[in-house]
Amino acid sequence: MTHSTGSGPTPDHFVLPSVREASESFRPVVLDPARPADLAALTALQESGRLREIHDRIEEQVEELLHCLEPRAPFGARPAADAVAEVLGDRPATYGRWIWYPWSGRLVHLLPEPEFRLVRTDRNRDKITREQQQDLLRRRVGVIGLSVGSSAALTCAMEGIGGAFRLADFDRLGLSNLNRLRAGVHELGLEKSVLCARRMYELDPYLDIEIHRAGVTEETVEDFIGDGERTLDLLVEECDTPWVKVAAREHARRRRVPVLMDTNDRGLLDIERFDLEPDRPLFHGRIGTTTSADVRDLDRDAAIRFLLTVVDEQRLSPAMTDALTRVGRTLSSWPQLASGVMLGAALVTDTARRILLGEPLPSGRHSLDLEALVPALSPVPAPQPVPASHPVPAPHPVPVLHGADR
Repeated sequence: MTHSTGSGPTPDHFVLPSVREASESFRPVVLDPARPADLAALTALQESGRLREIHDRIEEQVEELLHCLEPRAPFGARPAADAVAEVLGDRPATYGRWIWYPWSGRLVHLLPEPEFRLVRTDRNRDKITREQQQDLLRRRVGVIGLSVGSSAALTCAMEGIGGAFRLADFDRLGLSNLNRLRAGVHELGLEKSVLCARRMYELDPYLDIEIHRAGVTEETVEDFIGDGERTLDLLVEECDTPWVKVAAREHARRRRVPVLMDTNDRGLLDIERFDLEPDRPLFHGRIGTTTSADVRDLDRDAAIRFLLTVVDEQRLSPAMTDALTRVGRTLSSWPQLASGVMLGAALVTDTARRILLGEPLPSGRHSLDLEALVPALSPVPAPQPVPASHPVPAPHPVPVLHGADR
């Protein structure tokens, strides 16, 4: 049986992981220097030789905090340094939290969680109010399929759409994934679930993330969707396996969890509001009464036909329609571009925010085709280089911007 790996409770004492355990980890260690046990752990880390970098910019973070709390007069009548020193007290090293990232060997000094979240999301205001942000950070988002889905998960975390996440993928990072995944060549072979969780924790170490390293299976799908207080508030489904696509929706519908899917072609976004329509047919009725059991053992050609039915072949771009007929013959897999993945992440995140904040967003299928929105009406000649003998005109003066938006 495959079990999920979650954040879990904070241990009573710090145990330094082995080098191998650190290299395979995805969860940072959050240490509160005000606690004797955590202070001892910090000392043990510093003496272990396992720290590659100590990053301490806490004074700047506190200064930003004061700006966020009182934009008009963040320091009152005092110099900024005095105001910051008053917050930090006599022992700045014991203020806030120290975050150790075992996989990179970095130790980072950060604001405590409430203050960290306030500053990190402050520039969301008031497209997202502080009250709405707090509501969103109490939500749990699930993402299945972490090629396309990793960008959606990361964008949701970046925007503060969810404070808890459940991630699932059985695959490992390959070289061909680097055309669309945010990763480095030093991470080839790493589990995609681990890679995604690390990226999210590096944005916000106070997140609560569970990973399903083997993806979603018959044994784990119910646990992934959750029950009671563990039930997902929203599911993002981005996998290519027919059984998982159907089974995840069957369980989401049973638990009244809304589902979003981006197809990474022509900006096609699917919204299924099972929270509002618990009897809604899957995929807007496109597969009829087909169940997950019916698609469990499809061969490659049958799986492709099923996927074409799900996404509606008539709505695909010509390039994608052609590609799907050549997968496994002249193409190793269907094409996916980074630009389409990033567009899909934006569509999913924006829609997730609106659903979780209670907007009356209905079920449906929508398309944001950039080639239609920005059409090429006629060939445009490529700009030619200026001959060296021609003088280059002086640029127009650039206006000087003041304030935080420079």
